[in-house]
Amino acid sequence: MSGGFGSNAYAREELVAEMSSAFICAALGIVPTVRHEDYIAAWIALLKEDHCAIFRAASHASKAADYILAFDPREADSDALDGTLTAETRRGVAA
Repeated sequence: MSGGFGSNAYAREELVAEMSSAFICAALGIVPTVRHEDYIAAWIALLKEDHCAIFRAASHASKAADYILAFDPREADSDALDGTLTAETRRGVAA
């Protein structure tokens, strides 16, 4: 990653990380602590500049979450590993 805090590159990586965290927490039934106030301004600027950034971030986040969840033996038979989020997971992420 190039660029420090506040740069578009940093905002992209943080958006992917935050979304990955939400997907993983939803898949594992963990209630996350929301602490991303510092990043919101950078995310808004990024999304205003690049309207497709959210879709790329979601794609990268889904792949990252699937990779991490593949190491959890409880998730071996889960739909979360097939590369898509289930309807239940999507509702959990949105909640």
